[in-house]
Amino acid sequence: MVTARAAATFEPVGRSVASARGFVRDTLQGWGFSEVVDDAVVLASELVTNAVVHAGTAAEVLCLRHEHSVRVEVADRYPKRALPVFDGALYQEAERALNGEPVDQPTLGGGYEPHHTDLEREGGRGLLLCAALAARWGVDYTATRKRVWFQLDLPARATGTRFAGPVTPDELLPAADSAVRVAVIQVDAAGKVSGWNADAETLFTLPSAKTVGQPLGAYAAWPQTPGTGLGLDEALRLSRWEGSYGLRCGDGRVMPVYGAHLRVRDTQGVPSTVCLLVREHERAVLQSPFRGSQHNDPVSPDNHSTDLHGFARSFDAFIGSPAPDDLDGLLQRTVERARDMLDGDAAYLLLATDDETELEVRASCGLPSGRQRFARVPVEASAGRYGSARLPAVHDDLTAQPGTVPLLTGTGLRSVVTVPLKVEGRLTGSLGVAAQAADQYRNEDALRLQFAADRIALAVESARLTELERLRRGSLSFLVEASDLLAGTLERDQTLALMAQMTVPTLASWCAVYTITDQSAPELAFVLHEDEDQIDGLRELLTRIPPPEPLNLPGARNWREPAVAAHEGAMRVSLRSLAREGTTRPTPGSGPAAALAAAAAVGGETVVLPLVARNRVIGMLTLGKAADEKFRREILELAEDLSRRAALALDNARLYSERTAISRALQRSLLPPEMPRIPGLEVEVIYRAAGEGNEVGGDFYDVFPIRSGSYGFAIGDVCGTGPEAAAVTGLARHSLRLLAREGLSAPEVLKRLNAAILDEGARSRFLTLLYGELTPHEDGTVEIRSVCAGHPLPLRLRPDGTVNAAAEPQPLLGVIEDLELTEETFTLDPGDVLLCVTDGVTERREGSRMLGDDGLAEVLSGCTGLTAGAVAARVLRAVERFAPEPASDDMAILALRVPTVTGP
Repeated sequence: MVTARAAATFEPVGRSVASARGFVRDTLQGWGFSEVVDDAVVLASELVTNAVVHAGTAAEVLCLRHEHSVRVEVADRYPKRALPVFDGALYQEAERALNGEPVDQPTLGGGYEPHHTDLEREGGRGLLLCAALAARWGVDYTATRKRVWFQLDLPARATGTRFAGPVTPDELLPAADSAVRVAVIQVDAAGKVSGWNADAETLFTLPSAKTVGQPLGAYAAWPQTPGTGLGLDEALRLSRWEGSYGLRCGDGRVMPVYGAHLRVRDTQGVPSTVCLLVREHERAVLQSPFRGSQHNDPVSPDNHSTDLHGFARSFDAFIGSPAPDDLDGLLQRTVERARDMLDGDAAYLLLATDDETELEVRASCGLPSGRQRFARVPVEASAGRYGSARLPAVHDDLTAQPGTVPLLTGTGLRSVVTVPLKVEGRLTGSLGVAAQAADQYRNEDALRLQFAADRIALAVESARLTELERLRRGSLSFLVEASDLLAGTLERDQTLALMAQMTVPTLASWCAVYTITDQSAPELAFVLHEDEDQIDGLRELLTRIPPPEPLNLPGARNWREPAVAAHEGAMRVSLRSLAREGTTRPTPGSGPAAALAAAAAVGGETVVLPLVARNRVIGMLTLGKAADEKFRREILELAEDLSRRAALALDNARLYSERTAISRALQRSLLPPEMPRIPGLEVEVIYRAAGEGNEVGGDFYDVFPIRSGSYGFAIGDVCGTGPEAAAVTGLARHSLRLLAREGLSAPEVLKRLNAAILDEGARSRFLTLLYGELTPHEDGTVEIRSVCAGHPLPLRLRPDGTVNAAAEPQPLLGVIEDLELTEETFTLDPGDVLLCVTDGVTERREGSRMLGDDGLAEVLSGCTGLTAGAVAARVLRAVERFAPEPASDDMAILALRVPTVTGP
């Protein structure tokens, strides 16, 4: 009777053979039939190869579970050729052929003649293996389908002991609480909790009524070990899983647990996962001593003389199938399998740098978090160095040999076995397994681990090179994007913010930028942490310790120089000592609690990169990792490139800020001071200079007292824009004031200004100018005497809404020497408005349309009854609405209004 079945279809491509092997292996191991897994995988591999490679069709694999046997069927749909058919008499022929005996009779179906050379042919070899390994086998044909099947009988399993350990003294037994509780949690196919036993309620202080129906991910803190590529959802879908993670309790704390997961299905075929959980320190209750029993292990300590290539038959035999497709996942699974294979308490894998001088921790299990990722140790043998990297080594008791394996110092692990990973004779890494007990390992264990390392070394190196290539491509993209962002701003504060945001969290857990100006002490300018709640505390912390020493050492590689390394150590000690001091006595400051919390959170490796631009240290970029974490070499090299670009961008921002400050100071000196208050007259000015960062351009205005009761006003336009035009603006504005106060008439003032402009020679520019003198009278009128030298004519608005020009055009300035200018006099009555503008207003364009004098007059005609300020604002709004594009010319608007008499 069939008690379980599993089926899968594989496409006609070469990689399907490996996938089919993994499917059969995982299915039978999930059923607990490890005794027949090897034979079933070999047979299925041959039959699937015949189907997908030689027959050229998809292969359908069906595994059937019986009470005392396993049946595997492989079918293809449209065979290109018939397979040989064996009858009962030919079984002996096949068996003789496999044993190397000559077979002369051409009796096999399809003209197959099995003798020594034919055994190497692909056709028929799967059936020969079936005949040799299977208890029963056969071939079924239909018009469009061929099915080859084989059956493997399960060996009788004796009742009683499946695994036993040696008699162990009580003091060496694993520690556990007085009442060991095993939480049993069942999770349905959707990842939601469907069962939660009483021990689970007690352990995690969560009642089943609250947890049932909720996703397990809402309570699981997954993963505990950094670097693993396996998530909770993926682990719950595996047939078996075993390892450590955390579970959130009802009071909010996270309890470390050790779990064993088994995926099952009910009588209706619905899958679910049963999770057995104990406290982490009680892991011995659930931890599997070995992946397989010792009598199946061809290199067990009691059977080390067995042929070793049985253990080393394939990479999949150690890693499992399917193998992780990312480096971190591959390395994590490697250390977990190595630990389980040697029944260790911890395992780790280190990868060598390109020059083989250092090893970097890339994966571990069972070690403290501080030794998890990117810790570095030198290779060459000496005190405190990793001397056993190039050869297999067994250390019986590390307490008697302190410093032999620096990575394990202070972990409580005593015995360790380490083996190198080598590719073509070159050291690429090191794999180690450690145990808490002394004298745990022998040379045979090192030999077993070395064979495992040999199987995975090439795959690990290939994955590492793939990762390096991916990192290099990612680094180039990162630097290109960073350069674009840094080049897009010239603001100092924005540049500082960009520097920090590009490093956190991509390169570091936190970042601090110090700036140095005029050889002064470094000043903390910007702080960022990947946890926003830690930013204020980190800033408080960094202000309470001495800043880094400015070092004129370009490049991130200088973090290895003694001076820099000593400084990093000093900063790291400062961070940790501050945290220790705060636990024993109060610390003054605005935020000591936040600073102490930050000190605990940033106690990892600290790197200080000098920001060097134009051969001058202008600041320092400090990068830090979270507690007990290390930087990767590739990350430091990337940080070096970024620091160079950031330093140049920061220096450019400084130079731009200085230039802008100087420019604005000079420009402000060209603007007139505050407008004078003129009795009986409202005055309003609006000024807009074209060009980014310009406060003064070629247009200018001025209103100033000349003598008691008389005031001068001017509005002009110098040819062009920018600093050159602004220089002529300053000349014109200051000359007007001086000449007007000499008592000269308006025409005479402009003639002398014309001469001064011509005296500038090649630097001179022609100038349009409306200049006049205004005198308020007691009757409420204002008398104006003016000259309009080539400038847009002033417009006069009367209370009835009529608009007319208030002057006649005359020659502009700066072109000819002998000017004939005439003074014009008119009077503004109460309610009248005089509007003076530059050509940036009248020549406002949208395509071929231009606002012009008529358009301006139309706008002004609608301003009756408005104050001078309202008139100027409405004109500006009309100009801006006329065309959506930013103005390309300077604009000046001067509005003068005589208020109406409201009565006594």
